[in-house]
Amino acid sequence: MLTIEDQGGRYSLAIDGRLFLEHGDGAPFVSAIKREKRYETNRGTVRETVAETEDVPLCACSVDGSTVTFSAANAHSLTMFVTELEHGVKLTFSGEEGWSYRFRLAAMQNEAVFGGGEQYRKTNLRGETVVNFVSEHIKAKTVFEKALLPRALYREKQHSEIGSYAPMPVFVTDRGRMFCFDTASDGISTFGDDAYTFIFDTCPNALTLLCGDHYETLLKAYAELVPNRQYLPDWCFDGMILGIQGGTQTILEKTFAMLDAGAKISGVWSQDWSGENRTVMGKQVWWNWEVDKTLYPDLSGAIRKLNARGVRFLAYINPYLVKDSRLYNLCKEKSFLITHTDGSIYHIKSTTFDAGMLDLTNPEAVRFTKDVLIKQNMLDLGVSGWMADFGEYLPVDCVLHSGDPKKLHNLWPVLWAKLNREAIEEYGKKDVMFFMRSGYVGVQTYAPVLWNGDQHTDVTKDYGMPCVMPASFSLGFSGVPMVHCDIGGFFSFGKLKRNAELFTRWMEMCTFSLLMRSHESIRPWANAQFDADAVKAHTVRLTNLHAALKPYLLHCEALARSGLPVMRPDFYDATEYGASRDMYSYFLGEDLFVCPVIERRAKTRKVFLPKGEWIDFWTGKPYAGEAEYTVPAPLGTTPVFYKKDSNYSDLFRRAAELNQ
Repeated sequence: MLTIEDQGGRYSLAIDGRLFLEHGDGAPFVSAIKREKRYETNRGTVRETVAETEDVPLCACSVDGSTVTFSAANAHSLTMFVTELEHGVKLTFSGEEGWSYRFRLAAMQNEAVFGGGEQYRKTNLRGETVVNFVSEHIKAKTVFEKALLPRALYREKQHSEIGSYAPMPVFVTDRGRMFCFDTASDGISTFGDDAYTFIFDTCPNALTLLCGDHYETLLKAYAELVPNRQYLPDWCFDGMILGIQGGTQTILEKTFAMLDAGAKISGVWSQDWSGENRTVMGKQVWWNWEVDKTLYPDLSGAIRKLNARGVRFLAYINPYLVKDSRLYNLCKEKSFLITHTDGSIYHIKSTTFDAGMLDLTNPEAVRFTKDVLIKQNMLDLGVSGWMADFGEYLPVDCVLHSGDPKKLHNLWPVLWAKLNREAIEEYGKKDVMFFMRSGYVGVQTYAPVLWNGDQHTDVTKDYGMPCVMPASFSLGFSGVPMVHCDIGGFFSFGKLKRNAELFTRWMEMCTFSLLMRSHESIRPWANAQFDADAVKAHTVRLTNLHAALKPYLLHCEALARSGLPVMRPDFYDATEYGASRDMYSYFLGEDLFVCPVIERRAKTRKVFLPKGEWIDFWTGKPYAGEAEYTVPAPLGTTPVFYKKDSNYSDLFRRAAELNQ
């Protein structure tokens, strides 16, 4: 029930007894502010310098039916239109151009706040500041610190020091409240003790406030507002997608060797299908989106051989073209690349090389990308999926075919996702997918599945394997229910590299996830792979286990279509964050509870089971919930439990028996 109180200049709004908005002279709901901003960009990481030059509280309040006007003595005003929804209210705003706006919402005592898009360091954002600006997650300085400093001297980075590929101004609390801003604007959200404040460079289109007794109510309601169209083709559940590079012969030999060893392999992902680009950082991709016929001779024939054994082929693409490549020069001639104000090509830099960026506001460039780069160069070849990488580097000072880059920066990854999705749908092949790391509100309408971006090849909680879990939980609370990660991580430099133990532990975790896919890393030769002597037997066993879980994983995917996250934090069923005991354990769907091993050389794992009655996945031993246990965790067997009354109990028992 919506409750609105208008008391002579004071205004409040509550839903089902929960206060959301309280306005008065001393604490206005909205203020108009002037901000001077300077952006410094380095390889996708953006540093902002902000100076507020004017702050105008809109303290006066007048109400006329469903229209509320907030204003100041200088006649500056913002108009708000109130529309009641089934589970809340939508506040539509009309503000003045050239101003930024600060909004203030009521905080609740001991309330925890989740979401904000992909947040790697913490699940509970209370007391934190969240930046609403799509940017590179990885910083070179941190990689070098890990590579050069002794492990004991490395300081793990805090939440405020870590950017996000996929921020979103969407937040859920454990008091049954949800705040969803409709804006593409650069912004910042602060969750203080007394109030929550949200600043955006331009006036948001709207703010939707939702209320419900459980996260499922809120997330289903949100999915009605921002449609979720994520999916995975059936073949994705038939085993592991192997990350393999090096050419036609290499991918065939490695894939067939794993199949002959008894592994369940659903696909092979070769990101260097378009060529190899060696840099000081390692092995990168030649950004020219056509087959490198020297490295991959007769790739179409190789794909047919893979398909004959039930294996799909996946490639790689991003919205950039390496400088002076054939396609770069072609797109330069056609004016398909973003430019500087003087008309010269605006180059972005990745590690040590320059690239031009396709202009996604140019209809001809979009058509060329879909028809030639995706349909002709990949789908006609027989490609069944690809990594649609990047999307977060749009410079705010570039010149586009149409539109303001400052207003489009956050939307750029959504435009990139939309282009890829439309290419597949126009082609008419339904068993094709792609996966993305960058995103913003609406990416779930286009991207079949996200991945957590580029983790370090270690177990640090800031950038390593553990950060996958808070990142996935945060995306789930933001309306993006289907997420996975690179098995083994990506970034490697110097002594920062994974051994067989870490790769196996990471593979254990991803066995109990929606999608199993490995990455060779940026330095394949320095990092353990799925077919290493100490790993291969685990790969065979765990891929068979993942395939055996297919009926349950399909059930999880079906739930995700209504907005329910596949990976859920340990407090999800209990609702209150106070029930959380381990931010690095998770529910997989409704019935499995997974406790990944994230400590080096561990032989056991402490687990705190949520409320209920649980069965050890591996031994069948019963456990009571709401209690802590220390359980065995030999390499290759991460602790997993299922609900005693699960409808999938027989499936879980059979899967465990097949993989002893």
